[in-house]
Amino acid sequence: MPDRGGGPTGPRIRVGRPSRRIRTLLMTLGVLAVLAMVFVMFAGFWTDWLWYRSVHYSSVFTTTLWTKVGLFAVFGLLMAAAVGLNIWLAHRLRPPLSAMSLEQQSLDRYRMSIAPYKKWVLLGITALVGLIAGASATGQWRTWLMWVNGVSFGQKDPQFQMDVSFYAFDLPWYRFLLGFGFAAAVLSLIAAALTHYLYGGLRITSPGARATGAATGHLSVLLGVFVSLKAVAYWLDRYGLAVKSSDFKAAGNWTGLRYVDANAYLPAKTILFCIAVICAVLFFATLWRRTWQLPVIGFGLMVLSAILIGGLYPAIVQKFQVQPNEQAKESPYIKKNIEATRHAYGIDKAKPEDYSGKGDPKRKAQQRTDATTAASYRLVDSNVVSPAFQQLQQERKYYQFPATLDVDRYTGTDGRPQDTVIGLRELNITGIQKRNWINDHFTYTHGYGAIAAKGTNTITDPDQGTVGSPDFTESGLPTTGQLGKYEQRIYYGEKTEQYSIVGGPQKELDYEKNGEETTSYKGKSGVNLSSPLNRAAYAVAFSEPQILYSGAVGDGSRILYNRTPKERVEAVAPWLTIDGDAYPAVVNGRIQWIVDAYTTTNGYPYASRTTLGDTTADSLTTNQRAVVAQQNQVNYIRNSVKATVDAYDGTVNLYQWDTEDPVLKTWMKAFPGTVKSKSDIAPALKAHLRYPQDMFKVQRELLTRYHVTEAEQFYSGSDAWQVPDDPTNKDTSAVPPYYLSLKMPGEKSQKFSLTTTFTPAGRPNLGAFMAVDADATSKNYGAIRLLRVTETVQGPQQVQSELNGVPEVATFVRDLRGTDSDIEYGNLLTVPLDGGFLYIEPVYARGGSANYPLLKKVAVAYGGGKPVFKDSLTEALNAVFLQEGAEQPPTTTPPPGDTTKPPPATGDAALKAAIADAQKAYDDAEAALEKKPTDWEAYGKAQAALQDALARAAAAQASPAPKTTP
Repeated sequence: MPDRGGGPTGPRIRVGRPSRRIRTLLMTLGVLAVLAMVFVMFAGFWTDWLWYRSVHYSSVFTTTLWTKVGLFAVFGLLMAAAVGLNIWLAHRLRPPLSAMSLEQQSLDRYRMSIAPYKKWVLLGITALVGLIAGASATGQWRTWLMWVNGVSFGQKDPQFQMDVSFYAFDLPWYRFLLGFGFAAAVLSLIAAALTHYLYGGLRITSPGARATGAATGHLSVLLGVFVSLKAVAYWLDRYGLAVKSSDFKAAGNWTGLRYVDANAYLPAKTILFCIAVICAVLFFATLWRRTWQLPVIGFGLMVLSAILIGGLYPAIVQKFQVQPNEQAKESPYIKKNIEATRHAYGIDKAKPEDYSGKGDPKRKAQQRTDATTAASYRLVDSNVVSPAFQQLQQERKYYQFPATLDVDRYTGTDGRPQDTVIGLRELNITGIQKRNWINDHFTYTHGYGAIAAKGTNTITDPDQGTVGSPDFTESGLPTTGQLGKYEQRIYYGEKTEQYSIVGGPQKELDYEKNGEETTSYKGKSGVNLSSPLNRAAYAVAFSEPQILYSGAVGDGSRILYNRTPKERVEAVAPWLTIDGDAYPAVVNGRIQWIVDAYTTTNGYPYASRTTLGDTTADSLTTNQRAVVAQQNQVNYIRNSVKATVDAYDGTVNLYQWDTEDPVLKTWMKAFPGTVKSKSDIAPALKAHLRYPQDMFKVQRELLTRYHVTEAEQFYSGSDAWQVPDDPTNKDTSAVPPYYLSLKMPGEKSQKFSLTTTFTPAGRPNLGAFMAVDADATSKNYGAIRLLRVTETVQGPQQVQSELNGVPEVATFVRDLRGTDSDIEYGNLLTVPLDGGFLYIEPVYARGGSANYPLLKKVAVAYGGGKPVFKDSLTEALNAVFLQEGAEQPPTTTPPPGDTTKPPPATGDAALKAAIADAQKAYDDAEAALEKKPTDWEAYGKAQAALQDALARAAAAQASPAPKTTP
């Protein structure tokens, strides 16, 4: 019979083969999983490198990468070495275990289980702590680069006479090193103590000595290192007082030393430093004395001293020396805080000028004349009219305009700059009729054209369009108008957040007019997808496998992403804080996004800190327009960089704007070649640069308190201001600043300015008016003017409330509701005029047949008088200044569209009045020159009045007196 038992002549049953197959399969799957994970990590790295190379900022990527790698390696190795060395040393110093106690016998099984793997356990522990420490250190790449590249501020703090760069660049790095040292000392101490306990060097329950001499010496040295680091910490804390934040009722968020800091905490820190040094020496001395007695006494003394000297003594000084006479004690330190804060925020030259706020009621006729040229009254509110742009110029559902448009300056038909409201017709993929991967990313790829409208007037002729709609200076699809010929395709914009693949086999929809026009991207931006490796990397990075195998991707295909202006600037300059409002400008035939960027630090001694996110919030703040802050709080800020992003090819240019800023100089050393010189800014581009809103909002918030330069007045808070709430918004949010071309007191011509108002703290009346020269081509760019109101004048909310009570407004609202429309208020503009303030507010009607805002009325108030509510600006100004009972000049019908010029006065009466005004202006000018010192402000006003009077006299003499109807 055959041998069925598997003998030499029978078949053999191979039991092991299936198990080997399973093991092989599992190993293969494991290797594939590891390779997939490696490729996912590689894809992220590779796509980042490709993107930085495509925008020609690869040095930013490499500098940041190698800095992080260096920090990871150095501090990871240091931590691993510190912990590993102390574990090895504790094991080396273990006592013999020949006579083990019961406590040690219970630990024997742990020693036995570790014994075969001691090296691996040691490597595992050191590798783990090294990886954690290295990963933590990579987050300090900015701190390292600022320390190693820091330049001098050229200014010293008033307490220690150290350059500000020590606090801004050096101290943060020293604090990181100190924190790392503490972590290494504590982990080494814990690891050494556990090792000593495991191998019998430390005993808890055994009779006799609790520690061997070797363990005592080892742990004492580690404790001595810890206490030495504490001594260093006490020494650095002395300098830290100059940048310490605290609550101070006189200043709110206070930074810097106060009386108790200089006279209690500072000497206390010095004494504690000395005690800590002595205590550390006592710990090191146990290497010879082998006793804990003196170190324990020294450590107890240090703890007790920290409580008494570092805590109790300053409290006694504050209670019994400062509080009884706080103002006198704190005044010198308040003065230092005021000076440092004003310089750190660039408001040190802003000094309030007294200004009546009411105006002379006897100069109504002159004020009416002056009102014509006091400002270019922007009745088209960029915050309101976006729906009108959307309805009238959207053209297709897949286009959109931003909710808040931008204000810029362009040359008008008369050859002079005019305030212009502008917005880009960007792509909106949610409006695509048929959504799919090809349409979303290949067919619909870009917006088309810039739409612009005059800011100072509106259409009044029904034959030209809907009455009250914007007067477009650039419109249509493709657009035509005053902007000339330019590249209208918008591949990069604020709303363009999805990726697009362009330039390949798949054609793009260019625009639809009389049929579909197609195009193929000709720009050089984006990353080339011709390489299979690149396609695979992006398929993984974007979780879209179709990128790898789709026939729509081929030769010439390029992927565009990171397409919003803020994203691109943040990526190429991660050390900058980006303004919340990028705005477009047509420059030399291209649409350029202009982005303001800031350098900041929170280490400026004595300068009070502010939170950017809170300070820059107002009634218009949205996620799109919010400031992106890299630091939670700052106490130094400069608009040091002007950046541009080309809307067609995404080219990013960074220009040095503040040539004196030491923070920018530091970053330019760290990233050489990334920031271009200020002289490289083309004149055509410079004409569109403006003072940034977020910088202005930070400065106005600080000026609510820091317009005061006297310590006593600052302490009392008697002259504190506040930014009023937006009177046109129901939410309790700050009124936004407004761009407006206006003449400030003493100036002869209008300047493009950024303006805001203040009210006294806790009161609604007008407290002050602030304007900054926002024209980058002006020699006075950035100059801040503060007008402190000396009379009781209505504030914005009071004017708005009084306007709501005007009978004409009630009638207007009632009539609107009959047509299913509602009232919508525009920006309440405030303009200084002849000693008073002129309030002007456009009023819109929305609803009915046209579901977008139409300018219907204009409200005007002056000098605390009753507001008027009229059909045009001309009528409103006439009603305010030429009220019933006053001598009114004859009027003529203004031409269509003219809403700003008053009707000319003619005849003998007008001629005599003009001559009299000219004589008075001449006398005023002579009187101003005779004053010692010369009153140049009064002289400038008199010269302006003289020119105006002579012009009126010439006009009156040249025209016959109008006939009157009986």
